[in-house]
Amino acid sequence: MTRIALISATPAAIGPATAGLGREFPDATVWNILDDRLLADANAAGGLTPPLAARMGRLIEHALAEGADGVLLTCSLYGSVAQSTSAAVPVLAPDEAAFAAAIDGGYSRVLVVASVRSALDDSVRRFGAACAERGSSTQVLGIAVPAAFDATTAGDEEALLTALVAACREFLRPFDAVLLAQYSLAPVASRLADALFVPVVSGPDSAARTLRGLVAGKS
Repeated sequence: MTRIALISATPAAIGPATAGLGREFPDATVWNILDDRLLADANAAGGLTPPLAARMGRLIEHALAEGADGVLLTCSLYGSVAQSTSAAVPVLAPDEAAFAAAIDGGYSRVLVVASVRSALDDSVRRFGAACAERGSSTQVLGIAVPAAFDATTAGDEEALLTALVAACREFLRPFDAVLLAQYSLAPVASRLADALFVPVVSGPDSAARTLRGLVAGKS
């Protein structure tokens, strides 16, 4: 049995991450670890603070100590904690694979969309760094959509779609692709693409495929 620990900062991310594993890594047994104040506390603090990073680190340590064969963080804001973790099994940030997909798409201007400012700022910074590392000239834009946070908290996909469509359409600068910064936004990715007539990149499936390959390589 392959046990994959999903560490989430909001319940809204669990469904998309679990669904991605179901499609791309169906042999995995999913173990959900949830601290549902991680995102709200980071937003209140204005971003990822050292105490919050340490808190996520303890959750990762717990997953590893209890025998997880792989760990996937589902909150982009805490991706740097995954990337700084040294372990005998894969510990993945949620959006590394999505960043690669957005860069490989050859888009000129990518609009990064998040539901809270702290997650947006972190994703824009890290996606920009990934573009620079890969030698990509992609222009990175960003928008925070507070109404999307309310919709994901309520589990209302229609309200989530409405909020994202309205915010993207009202954005004053041109873009030719959208990158969803959080797993909680992923359930409406395909419908958002249809509404905006541009590609929409989200993380769950890409991360699950990457995790499957890494776990297989450890076998």
